[in-house]
This record gives sequence, C-alpha cells and structure tokens, in this order.
Amino acid sequence: MRIITYNVNGIRAAIRRGFIEWLKTDPADVICLQEVKASKEDIPIELIESAGYRSYWFPAQKKGYSGVAILSKLLPGNVEYGHGNDQSDFEGRVLRADFNDITLINAYFPSGTSGEHRQSYKYIWLDEFFDYLNKLRETRRKIIVCGDYNIAHKEIDIHNPVSNKKMTGFLPEERAWMDKFLQNNFVDGFRHLNKDPHQYTWWNVLRPSTRLENKGWRIDYINVSTNLKDQIQAVKIFPEVKHSDHCPVYLELKL
Repeated sequence: MRIITYNVNGIRAAIRRGFIEWLKTDPADVICLQEVKASKEDIPIELIESAGYRSYWFPAQKKGYSGVAILSKLLPGNVEYGHGNDQSDFEGRVLRADFNDITLINAYFPSGTSGEHRQSYKYIWLDEFFDYLNKLRETRRKIIVCGDYNIAHKEIDIHNPVSNKKMTGFLPEERAWMDKFLQNNFVDGFRHLNKDPHQYTWWNVLRPSTRLENKGWRIDYINVSTNLKDQIQAVKIFPEVKHSDHCPVYLELKL
C-alpha cells in the first residue's frame, strides 16, 4: 500500500502547475490532499479519474478555504466525512477511509498564523482530535494518520529552531502534543526509517530562496499505529515536486 500526503495549497492552482501530469506517473495507491480549497464540482474530476483514481472530497463550507480529499486506486470499504466536531467539520478538516482492517485518516490541522484566536482554537482542535483517535481505536486497531499537522516536532524538523522557538508551529505546547500523540501508540512513519537532518516538507512562499536553500519545516506526516510500524517498507519526501509550497510525503506499507 503506497501512500502520499500532500498539502496542495489549492487544487486548482496545483492543476495549473502540472498536478494531473504528476498524478499520471502513478506516484501512489492512495493520495491524501489537504487545503484543496475547492469542492468536487469546482475541478475537472474526469482528469483525476483518467489517471486511475476515485476521489472523495470533504470541502470547507467557506468557499476557497481549507478542505481535504482522498484520491485512491484502492476501493475503500467505508468512507466517513468529518469527525463529529462542528467547527472542524465546518472547515473540512478530517476525512476517513477504511481499507479492510486499516483505517486511514486524512487531517488538515489548524494553523495559528492568523492570530491568537486561531492559536487557541488549534489547541482545542488538537485535544478533540486526540479524543477522536482514542475513541476510534476501540473498534479500529490499525490506524494511519496522514496530513499537514502544522507542527514541526523536533529541532531536527526545522531549519532554524532557535529563531523559530516562539513561532506557531514550533511552540512548546504544540510539540508537547506531538509527544503525547506519539507516546499514545503511534509512530512517526518517516523518522522510523529516516533519521537524517534537513528533511523538510514546507517552505515559506514569501521567501522563495528558502526552498532553493532548503530552509524549511517538516510539518507533513504519515504516522501509523505501532502495530503497523514493522510493515513500513519505504519512506520518502519529494521536494522536487513543486505544485505547492509543500511537497509530497511518501510511505509504503507491506500488507
């Protein structure tokens, strides 16, 4: 099972930059998209289908904002839209697909960049999502959580941890939540196989040189429940794929 998570920062803009051509190269069996900023009706869905993918969309109620989607060559047995928290579901942040005994969650975590009120909501969302996962694992033991977490976990995951220590996305409270999440029987899929520094998935679009110089943040993850960690066969980050200010993250599971 080949999985990609990718914040496309607007699917329509990504399509203009060659997303469909990339999709036709068969990059993965299941692709989790965040920040699609569109509904299924807004895009040429036939182009995605021509590349061999079914698609499942959970847009935000607000036009041109947030939203998640799953593109899949595998047929899920069950798809659930949202996770029962009104504000999060209004913003189109969580989409679930079950593939036999594996549950895949595609999540777009809130950002705190627009002010204190959104940072406060981010903490609320993190607690609600943690509770959601705990409830889910009562019936679904094998879980994959893909998405843009908007959190760089460790100092190795950010180009300049000293100057960014008071920045949203690298605050102590956010990093402590990541500690709690991973200690709750989850594994950082990428770090399970790759411990190298300078592995980033997002670069500041307001400073184009940061991508050229690879001065970024690793905030996009494919994390798996511990009962799946021994099935991780390969992981990779694709900074050369440039439809967005993020890049795709890849994980392969042996089923």
